[in-house]
Amino acid sequence: MASLGHIAVGLAAARLYQQAYLRPATLPGLMVVLSGLALLPDADVIAFALGIPYRAPFGHRGASHSLVCALLCGVLGMFLLYRDQHASWGRRLRLGLFLSGVVASHGLLDTLTDGGLGVALAWPFDLTRYFAPLRPIPVAPIGVGLFSPYGYRVLGTELLYFSPFLLYALWPRRRR
Repeated sequence: MASLGHIAVGLAAARLYQQAYLRPATLPGLMVVLSGLALLPDADVIAFALGIPYRAPFGHRGASHSLVCALLCGVLGMFLLYRDQHASWGRRLRLGLFLSGVVASHGLLDTLTDGGLGVALAWPFDLTRYFAPLRPIPVAPIGVGLFSPYGYRVLGTELLYFSPFLLYALWPRRRR
């Protein structure tokens, strides 16, 4: 994906979490954090610079896109982001699972693309790369190729598909 969809999911997740648990003033910072987490699995593109092949377990759409990695990110985030030392473990666990879901959304959305080698969702238990049965999202070119006619078409498609998430996240709300 071209990242627009991942950012939209992070923004919508922040709005959802803020409405349930936090003060409105926390929303902008939460949107930045959750959008960053939704994009985090794509940090694996550094593998190209390190000479790691795309199809390798630590290549693009490999281990960093797995559900295990998402769970680990959620647990780590739970400890890093939860500042209230007196909070119940139930609240902490809810945050950890929510963060895991945001990170996991990346790999799951990438299975909906029409190109690449698939996503290693079950790493380290299974190295198979998976695609969803339905693949409506065109695969985005990596790097400067995004700024091409094809790249703009991909961005337009993602904008169309993820506009409900963006509208939900960014629509102004009245203060209570």
